[in-house]
Amino acid sequence: MEMMELVNMLARWGHLLFGMTWIGLLYYFNFIQGGYFKAATPEGLKDAKAKLAPEALWWFRWGAMFTFLTGLILLMGVAKMHVLNSYIVLGAGMGTIMFLNVWLIIWPNQKIALGIEEGDGPAAGAKALLASRTNVLFSAPMAFFMLAGPHYGGYGMGTGSTGMWVALAIVAALEVNGIMGKQGPMTTVRGVIVSSLVLSVILVGVVKLL
Repeated sequence: MEMMELVNMLARWGHLLFGMTWIGLLYYFNFIQGGYFKAATPEGLKDAKAKLAPEALWWFRWGAMFTFLTGLILLMGVAKMHVLNSYIVLGAGMGTIMFLNVWLIIWPNQKIALGIEEGDGPAAGAKALLASRTNVLFSAPMAFFMLAGPHYGGYGMGTGSTGMWVALAIVAALEVNGIMGKQGPMTTVRGVIVSSLVLSVILVGVVKLL
């Protein structure tokens, strides 16, 4: 029992550390680097794309990977204890989608946008940006649900509630838009922040009321 508790604690610790690395860099790319790239001189932009961005993307994608892996360990432990609820399912589901966006959309397209691999740079950059904005959109509700799982609602909601399924359908629709749609209000930093907070309210309301 003590060994399992130690593993659980180390997984939680790692999940927090890797998650801070991942989401911190997600916000850096969207709130800071993007604006700098638009305002930088050609020389500064070239240097940043050659040196800064690839280094930051290394930490970004591996932060996502180890956040996902440690989260998977925690999720298996929660499932064994039969304490899964709608909040945990939604938080883990959104986190998994965000992880897949990093490795399957953002990183492959950023390699082209940065000139690491050949391809249509502007088109690849647009795809990476939309997926990255979608991850920012999901970040606030994902964090809320991950914290709410053990701390809000007293574990009172099962994993088969109507609200959970409706919320997952909303998330799925937004992810489809993130793959092949438009930025909409997420075009600006303010827009994506407000959209993320509004989405949090909507999803929580759906889970609580349905």
